[in-house]
Amino acid sequence: MSDTPQTENADVPHGFEVIQSYLKTLDSSPGVYRMLDEQSRVLYVGKARNLRARVSNYARPSGHSRRIFRMISETASMMFLTTRTETEALLLEQNLIKQLKPKFNVLLRDDKSFPNIQVTTEHAFPQIRKHRGAKTEKAAYYGPFASAGAVNRTLNQLQKVFLLRNCSDSMFESRTRPCLLYQIKRCSAPCVGYISEADYARSVKDAQRFLSGKSTGVQEALAAQMMEASEAMEFERAAALRDRIRALTQVQTVQGINPRGVAEADVIALHMEGGQACVQVFFIRAHQNWGNKDYYPRVGEDVEAAEVLEAFLGQFYDTKEPPRLLLLSHGIENADLMADALSGKLGRKVEIAVPQRGEKAELVEGAARNARESLARRMAETATQAKLLRGVAEAFGLEAPPQRIEVYDNSHIMGTNAVGAMIVAGPEGFLKNQYRKFNIRGDDLTPGDDFGMMKEVLTRRFTRLLKDDPERDKGLWPDLLLIDGGAGQVSAVAEIMREYGVEDIPMVGVAKGIDRDAGKEEFHRIGQRPFALRHNDPVLYFIQRLRDEAHRFAIGTHRAKRAKSQMANPLDEVPGVGASRKRALLAHFGSAKAVSRANLADLKAVDGVSAALAERIYAFFHENG
Repeated sequence: MSDTPQTENADVPHGFEVIQSYLKTLDSSPGVYRMLDEQSRVLYVGKARNLRARVSNYARPSGHSRRIFRMISETASMMFLTTRTETEALLLEQNLIKQLKPKFNVLLRDDKSFPNIQVTTEHAFPQIRKHRGAKTEKAAYYGPFASAGAVNRTLNQLQKVFLLRNCSDSMFESRTRPCLLYQIKRCSAPCVGYISEADYARSVKDAQRFLSGKSTGVQEALAAQMMEASEAMEFERAAALRDRIRALTQVQTVQGINPRGVAEADVIALHMEGGQACVQVFFIRAHQNWGNKDYYPRVGEDVEAAEVLEAFLGQFYDTKEPPRLLLLSHGIENADLMADALSGKLGRKVEIAVPQRGEKAELVEGAARNARESLARRMAETATQAKLLRGVAEAFGLEAPPQRIEVYDNSHIMGTNAVGAMIVAGPEGFLKNQYRKFNIRGDDLTPGDDFGMMKEVLTRRFTRLLKDDPERDKGLWPDLLLIDGGAGQVSAVAEIMREYGVEDIPMVGVAKGIDRDAGKEEFHRIGQRPFALRHNDPVLYFIQRLRDEAHRFAIGTHRAKRAKSQMANPLDEVPGVGASRKRALLAHFGSAKAVSRANLADLKAVDGVSAALAERIYAFFHENG
């Protein structure tokens, strides 16, 4: 290939005349062209089977879309790079687009690598683990998975089924007794010889068969083993095999769509609306759905679906290994060319298809539905806050758009380290400096009493409001309360508000709907029947965001409180015991609990602990504890 930069003469005007001037020196070779503005910034990168023919199209003053007309009018110079084949031009075009990010090209903005499951092969007892990045190690790789979460969920279930280790080789070699994973039945403890090398190898082979799509055979083999164990009255072994079969079923359930007629494919669907686009990709491997991911390429105002999808494919697979089959929602202009380019990259034939019927069409239809819903959520997030607040007022029958929404949530584990959380949102979005956390103090509360916790939180909140802003003229009072819960929670909150003479603040309970799925929420108001919003209503997505933010803040506050309580040491409360003496006591007795049980003579025997301090420590635990 040859690179031939050509720039305009300073006297030549922008636009059509500039482009026309290049036709004299161009031939019919395939290649890539770049259009640049007067600061030499790249406006557009394109490929051509015939450079002269393609550029001559731009030289015509009519027949262009508004986007292309703007691009031409800003063009001050062009650069050309000829290639040997059109396929080579296609690959080069996508590389340049990713590198230069031109203003008028469709651009894939999120292009991270995907994780895989790796089964090592260099060790007598292979390890199963998540892997991301180059496949440089000698191992078996299965993927890609759409996200780390998808891999982790699958690995979690595979550990239950096949009991393979995930520890490092160094940790494996240093073990003298089984780790916790063995105790919770996630590993067969090969590190301490609890399973033979041959039996472990069979488990590895079964795991690889499952990851290769032969799950039915694995499940049948486990079922046969369970029956044999049961008939031999080895009930403990039979129960363990039963649990493994259940875990295997759970893997298949989590994976969702498991097409019988599609062994390996990426299902790619596009939805465009309002000048935005979403591309949804489902990863089908070994007849199993290994997750999906959505992308939001940058598109122009009048770009066609074929152009968006073709640009997406070229940029997406620039750094990724394509599968044998790509199932698309829309046809692309250069399907054969793209297939040839991807086949050369993979080293085997890649097929591109737009299915019209059957199982493959159903897969594409599902991906398209996800793309449509994902874009609706995305557009809701980018809508102006004022518009969303107007929608909230309309949805919940408010007199005016709320200027201050307060959302409440609780978090605890079996009633311990309980906290309440309040987040605030308004015309400027989340008002994080207005967030409040409440350490639940009620000694008379039953552990896990969410009603009691909410009552304490709201009592403290409105007691403070009545004190700090009794005239409601400081902007501290909410216009809308969102409560996590249904009719019962709303009624309880209304009762609390009545006790304080506050009955004019609207409140809405947000309850999870059927199957507790997002998108099926029911809303509860006093004196009204429960109702739901349209599935793709931006107001619904806004309410979900508010609820999720409250939940995130409550969980984070709870975790911080729990971590602090776990780190707390009763020795810190003993007068005269500093860091050095605490270390000496813990080194001598092993734990703070052992210190609390020690007699006076043993305390006096600790290096650095005087008789007076020993008496003080003894008195603290036996008089105050």
